[in-house]
Parts: sequence; C-alpha cells; structure tokens
Amino acid sequence: MTWPFASLSLIDGPLPWVALGAGAAGAVWLVGGRRRWFRRIAMPTALAAATALTAGAAMVIEEWWKPFPDPLPPRIHFWAGIVIAALILLIPRAMAADRKGQLVTGCAVLAVLLAAVTQMNLVYAPYPTLGAVFGYVGSPRVTLAELPAPTRGTVEGEPLEEAWRPEGELPHQGAVAVATVAGTTSGFAGRDARIFLPPAYFADPQPVLPVLVLLHGQPGAPEDWLVSGRLADTMDSFAAAHHGLAPVIVMPDATGGALANPLCMDSALGNAAGYLTRDLPAWITAHLRVNPDHRAWAIAGASYGGTCALQLATTAPEVYPTFLDFSGQAEPTLGDRARTVAKAFHGNDSAFRSVNPADQLGTRRYSDSAGVFVVGASDDRYRPDQEALCAKAVGSIASVDCHLVSGGHDWRVWSTALARQMPWLTHRLGLTSG
Repeated sequence: MTWPFASLSLIDGPLPWVALGAGAAGAVWLVGGRRRWFRRIAMPTALAAATALTAGAAMVIEEWWKPFPDPLPPRIHFWAGIVIAALILLIPRAMAADRKGQLVTGCAVLAVLLAAVTQMNLVYAPYPTLGAVFGYVGSPRVTLAELPAPTRGTVEGEPLEEAWRPEGELPHQGAVAVATVAGTTSGFAGRDARIFLPPAYFADPQPVLPVLVLLHGQPGAPEDWLVSGRLADTMDSFAAAHHGLAPVIVMPDATGGALANPLCMDSALGNAAGYLTRDLPAWITAHLRVNPDHRAWAIAGASYGGTCALQLATTAPEVYPTFLDFSGQAEPTLGDRARTVAKAFHGNDSAFRSVNPADQLGTRRYSDSAGVFVVGASDDRYRPDQEALCAKAVGSIASVDCHLVSGGHDWRVWSTALARQMPWLTHRLGLTSG
C-alpha cells in the first residue's frame, strides 16, 4: 500500500524552511511575555537553566558516557538546548497569558520542537521523507520460507545480463524479507537482518545473482539502508534498466544494539567479525538462492559500516574480495586508540594492529581484491581519514578508486554514493557488462 504523503521530503524543498519559520515565531512568543515577573525572573531563569542543562548533558555524553566514537556536532547540542528551553518556558509563559494565550503557548512549544527536530534531522538526514519517520519502505514484504523454488532451474553466466532474459512479466519492484541470522559459531547476538530481493529473484528460470552485504552505522540498525538510505528506490531503478537484475542485498546487524560498538572485531567486546565472516555467509548460502562463489560477493557500509567493510575486506578477503567504504573512519575506535585497545584487547596493541585495516594495508598485498572509497567533499571529520586510507590501499589492493561527492557525513551522501557505484559494482560481480 502506498502512503499518500510518504515521499514528502524532510530535507529538501520548503518544509524545513517552513518549520524553521514557525519555530522562530514560536520562540518569539515564548520569550515575549509582558508581565514583569516573567520578563525579570521567569524568562532569564528558564534560559539560564536550559543553558546549564544543555552544557551538563553535553559533558556527560561527550566526556563520560561516550556512546559514539566521535563528538556530536555542535548543531545537535544547540538544537537540543532550544528544545530544553522551550519545555522549561512552557509553564511560566502559560501562567503569564490569558486562556487564549495559553493555547497559543502550547502551539508555540510544538512549533519550536518541530523546528528543532527538523534541523537536527538535517545533520545526518536519517529521515529523508515523512514515510521514513514511520519506517515506511514502500517495497512489498515477503517471507523467505514461502517463496517457491524455480521449477525451470537456474541460469548462470558472466556477465549474467547477457546470459539471462526474463520469460514473462516480472514484478515492478523488489521485495524485502526479515530473517534471524543466528551467531552459531561466533556467539554474536544480532538483531534480525533485512534482505532486499530484486525482481529477477522471482523469475523462473531464475538467474544466479551476486550478493551485496550492506552494513549500517553506529548508532544504527539493519533497516537503516532501507529507511534512511532509500535503498529500495535505488535498486528498483537499477533493476528497471537491467531486465530486473540487481544483487541480492543482505543487511545484517553489525553492532548487536542501537548504541553498541563491538568495533567489527573479535575481541572482548564480542565476536562481530566472526558473525559477519562465518555465520552470515553460511546462512546466506543455506537460505538464499545466490551465487556461492565469493568472487560474486561484496561488502559495503556507511560510517561505522564503511570502516567495518574495509576491516573485513582486509582480514577476510577470501569472503569479501570486493568492498565499498563510504565515509569510514581511519581505524575502528571507541574515541581514541588507548581507550579502544584497553577495552577491546586488554591493552594488547599488537592484537589490535593485527586486525586494523590501516596496519594491514601497510603489510599485505591483496592481488584479487578491489574496492572503492567515497566521502563527502565537506565532511571535515572523515574526509582526511578516507584520503589517507585510500592512498594506503592504492599500494596494497589490486584495484582501488577514490571519490568525492557533494555533501557531508550523512545519508544523502551515502545513498548517492551507492547509486553511483552500482555500475562499477555490478560489473565487478559479473552481473553486467559494464
């Protein structure tokens, strides 16, 4: 079912500006009470309290809790402070108004909250559309166990696009399945994976399709590429131009929790690497009708997921000989090298270096591997990391490309990066002729 306003953009067009204007008007109302006690006592006290609470929360998050490896952008803290100020002002501003003014005060607070949330959403763009706010993807859902096997067999070939043509009408869209991938050997407890099946997966005879493992960031979840990255739109567009063909895309849990950070390694923090290089491939070949030859497999990801993709491409190239690193870090991190090594490897720096991509690229040669680095041109935090890693990779990996796209460290960059790299990726995986 199509939602009538699901495609309404929350990051482009007039809506962010309308929300900002409404929020500004609401803020003017909230600080504009005319009663003397409000102007001299309540309003200054509320703003001072909001400033103190915002600063205190920022200190707790950035210095003590540290749920993220990198500091939050100042814009996030600023708009969080605006939200706190609006909530504190609600009661005294309502007390300083008549009955009609109290209703306006409530609306003003809501307008400020909407403006703040909209502006914070622009930082990373996790909700590009109204539908994304509610987790709307648009693709039909299927259950893997209910999908019948092709009665007329399968078709192989390289490039597959020249060896296979659909017989009969294909679905106009791909479909999404949800599946549990157990950490049988690793012991890693992952959330349910998401799988995107292109239209050609439902053909009979069925083409033997390549595999793309696509990783989310931190914080993040397996569905992020579908909800925030507009994956279904990208893949449906690609499939429409290639007779319904596209890779089967598996989106596993790369962290084990929204705020968890196991560094995509086997360490004291969990066996995330073992899960992604042993349990996941075994599950894919057992439950999906795909090409079992890992030369037709790739791994990709954004931010933490990009770091993870490069990690597994350098530590397990026999599993993932093709990778795409979108805005990844210089190295897996909990904030700094000392903290990372202490928590993950009990202070054993050599153990960390043995699985750190930057160290691996300096000592190993990957003659059968290929990869792409993509980063936003205005991503001041991660662009230097990507440029340094790409320079190292050029001397170690057989085929490497490095690209800049317009934007910063957000889902607009990553969804654009995936769409632009699909021709290269599908040619590399033997799907298209280039």
